[in-house]
Amino acid sequence: MKLRPYLTCETGLICFEDGSRTSTHTMSDWTPEGALPADLKEEIAAAATGTESLLAFLNVVERLKTTPRTGWLRYKMIDDPESIADHQYRMSIIAMLSLSPVNQNTCVKMALVHDMAEAIVGDITPFDDMTKAEKSRREHSSIIYMAALVEKYNPVAAKEIVDLWNQYENCSTDEARLVKDIDKFELMLQTYEYEKQHKFAEDLSQFYTLRGVIKTEEIGKLADELLRKRQLAMDKLGVKWD
Repeated sequence: MKLRPYLTCETGLICFEDGSRTSTHTMSDWTPEGALPADLKEEIAAAATGTESLLAFLNVVERLKTTPRTGWLRYKMIDDPESIADHQYRMSIIAMLSLSPVNQNTCVKMALVHDMAEAIVGDITPFDDMTKAEKSRREHSSIIYMAALVEKYNPVAAKEIVDLWNQYENCSTDEARLVKDIDKFELMLQTYEYEKQHKFAEDLSQFYTLRGVIKTEEIGKLADELLRKRQLAMDKLGVKWD
């Protein structure tokens, strides 16, 4: 059966009714500027001062508040999925409360920055028709593009955005390793909340396999407690998944 596309995203992904997507761009023709809507492009082009450039950047960031975490669109019971910004915010709170012996301020900032490129790229999932190399290229070019807007106002912050993003992507510091685990745990937590909200109407068990790749002790303990609570909730409702 051929799926009917219901939306051609500005990010260059055709979205289908089952939540799957495919790219409308090749590796050679996609650019951050080309993925932005016309009004934002005009605002960025007209930004003559550092203040105007910062306002344009903030308007790009606003897209994180309105772009859904598209992996949830594959599930019929989730009709109002969280936004990218929702995910980033709770990650930042978890990082702030962490007892791990790392630089908390760095972790909080990294949690805010790690998905920032998705304001332009969109939330690309493993189900999308895109290679890891192309996903990485788009995200890297987008974070550089966004940092360039900040640089006109605050060059130190612009460099920090890129540095934090690179640390996270390369998993090159203890802070990055913790934030990577927080990212996985926050997804597990959101999964549990959707399951409770909809009384386990669909099997979301696949998301809990992330526990197997969480490496830090603190986040591992949080994940284990979450899994215990989930099992109790399932037992109470008589729910069993194979």
